[in-house]
Amino acid sequence: MTVEVKVPRLAESISEATLVEWLKADGASVRADEPIASLETDKATVDIVADASGVLTHSHKVGDVVKVGDVLGRIAPGATPTAAATAPAPASTPAPAPTPAPAPGVPAAPPASAAPAPVLSPAVRRVVEERGLDPAAIVGTGPHGRILKDDAMRAPVAPVDVPAPAPASAAPVPTIPTEEGEDVTVVPMNRIRQRIAERLVQAQHTAAILTTFNEIDMSRVMDLRARHKDAFEKQHGVKLGFMSFFARACVLALADVPAVNAEIRGTDMVFHRRVHLGIAASTGRGLVVPVVRDADRMDLAGLEREIGRMAQRARDGQLTPQELSGGTFTITNGGVFGSLLSTPILNPPQSGILGMHKIEKRPVVLDDDRIVVRPMMYVALSYDHRIIDGQQAVTFLVRVKERLEDPERMLLRI
Repeated sequence: MTVEVKVPRLAESISEATLVEWLKADGASVRADEPIASLETDKATVDIVADASGVLTHSHKVGDVVKVGDVLGRIAPGATPTAAATAPAPASTPAPAPTPAPAPGVPAAPPASAAPAPVLSPAVRRVVEERGLDPAAIVGTGPHGRILKDDAMRAPVAPVDVPAPAPASAAPVPTIPTEEGEDVTVVPMNRIRQRIAERLVQAQHTAAILTTFNEIDMSRVMDLRARHKDAFEKQHGVKLGFMSFFARACVLALADVPAVNAEIRGTDMVFHRRVHLGIAASTGRGLVVPVVRDADRMDLAGLEREIGRMAQRARDGQLTPQELSGGTFTITNGGVFGSLLSTPILNPPQSGILGMHKIEKRPVVLDDDRIVVRPMMYVALSYDHRIIDGQQAVTFLVRVKERLEDPERMLLRI
């Protein structure tokens, strides 16, 4: 019986997606649970897997917008692959020369056969292209021998005959045709970029955004990290970075000032009991904000581990819509790109976002009027003034500053 491959339910607020890639050709043989297509929603790229084994027939083409429940294709179990799948050589291709008879006593070599092309996810394909790898030479450790990103990263690069990767300035080949003129190249926005644009404009038009600033002396956090990072990694299996300190400081400050962890729904103010912490991450497809669920229940090691896991999934393009939904507060770090100061824009429907920046040595005047050089960071809190008062915003930022300048307070929860 033919099985229909339908667009699954993607997330509560997502009803449509764009078919960005067929991972298996029309008429190709597929196995159950094998990825066959990639959909791009306004939040993430989602792989669609085969529900059965058989021969795949496409019902939509790349670039089509599909809705939940639409039939992407059909799988006919037990059918013979079509000509499209077997892809015979063109009639003009010269026949191969006959294989000479083997010498006496030497076993005949087995006939050569073309190996099927490995199925690569978009993230793996990027690594393969950037490193100039031959996918057929990579040993896959995923389900059914599928090549994972780690497999491609570990694969040795051949010393000769390796095609050079495209220059960093070269634009990726778009799924949808571009328009080129004398002085410009027009590339349609992908769905993620469209959604980013919509949400940023929505935030500016619907919220009363105000930003307050402070600066943090990072000396004690940096000293604590330097003294304990090796033992921390040995004990917990994850490196100790700065983001977990900021995440923990924000979680505790949100308990002090609950309005910063709230949102407006119509004429109601909704105060969240849990902290679902969004951590902004820059990817090749645009800015995404994966959510660390129940961050208020995690210690530094748990936060570091989950933040790292989500960041890796963002880089690999593997985030699900559920992992990008439901955040109550966001942290964004422009410092990794060298930003000294910025005013972050809210991530609706959230009412607060903390902006981290570059750590830079600056002269600081102490209470006894001594001038010393300290590693300082400007921090910014953008907030919705409809629900958060200025006093609450400043208090929140001061609580974050106090805990980072005296990190032992986070252990004592004071």
